[in-house]
Amino acid sequence: MPRATRASRLSGLLASVALLAVAAVGCGSSGSDSSSDDAEGPGSSSASGAFPVTLDHKYGSTTIESAPRRIVTVGLTDQDAVLALGTVPVGTTEWLGGYKGAVGPWARDELGGAAAPTVLKDTGTGPQVEKIAALKPDLILAVYSGLTKAQYESLSKFAPVVAQPKAYNDYGVPWQQQTEEIGKALGKAAEAKALVSGVEDKFAAAKKARPAFAGATAVMATPYEGTFVYGTQDTRSRILSDLGFSLPKDLDKVIGDTFGANISKERFDLLDQDVAVWIVPDLTTAVTKLHSDKIYADLDVVKQGREVFIQESGDYGNAVSLSTVLSIPYVLDRLVPQLAAAVDGSTATKVEQPAS
Repeated sequence: MPRATRASRLSGLLASVALLAVAAVGCGSSGSDSSSDDAEGPGSSSASGAFPVTLDHKYGSTTIESAPRRIVTVGLTDQDAVLALGTVPVGTTEWLGGYKGAVGPWARDELGGAAAPTVLKDTGTGPQVEKIAALKPDLILAVYSGLTKAQYESLSKFAPVVAQPKAYNDYGVPWQQQTEEIGKALGKAAEAKALVSGVEDKFAAAKKARPAFAGATAVMATPYEGTFVYGTQDTRSRILSDLGFSLPKDLDKVIGDTFGANISKERFDLLDQDVAVWIVPDLTTAVTKLHSDKIYADLDVVKQGREVFIQESGDYGNAVSLSTVLSIPYVLDRLVPQLAAAVDGSTATKVEQPAS
């Protein structure tokens, strides 16, 4: 499967967020797939007495009566939390492209020897309702999503649907809450909390080892249709804040109530932080193009060598974009040394690319 470009991924997200409604599609279940009816991984179990469980979300609440066994993830990163909790979904939704079953290398151990999930697509017009119905799910997860009410109601005709939490922007749920919500839905709330604690311990260790991060400012951006900056409620930006960095104080005021937005050159001051992290299509021509902009090139963050570049189409870039309970440890191993080099106070220090 060809890898999706950054533009197609972002445009798909933006289209999903902007979509106001989608016509309800008749949901037949005549199709079948090769996934086993028992989709749970080895050693998986649900806590006794965990069901029924009711979860609140943007469109009300959903009650799950018993432990789900055939899970379809509509949320673009929800599969990682499901896998981390010992269950293999029967269906996942493709966002990044290039991975069998939409399972990245950071999650392959959790997949084990199970069959890869059936991959569905959302090109900006909403979930593939009929194909989801054909997988005969008993739970549909749309926690990291921009699901509309019409889409929620359409999917709810044939399975319980857990939509995005109402407390956050669409595509804005933190990985911690995402993991814990999915843990509750699977009857594994305690296991989910333990997973979250384990990753938070990694953040704490990184912060302790790199005291320069505390109080430093940082921003996450990508050259999508100009200059696209991620807001405070985006999972990528939260990696920086969870490491101790402060995000630009006017960031959300400029981009509005969304996960990110394009900014004008008049607001390039948002990029002039102690470190600017760029997710770029490639590490050569894209960087050269950025530096050819005289306004950007004149910022201190550029002149003092405080930029971090991440290639968006590689495993590292994909892991950053997902920012899940499974992908974040993979990211920290690579990002923390780069950030440390960027903020060490010496313009002579080069920010190196990870070895792999």
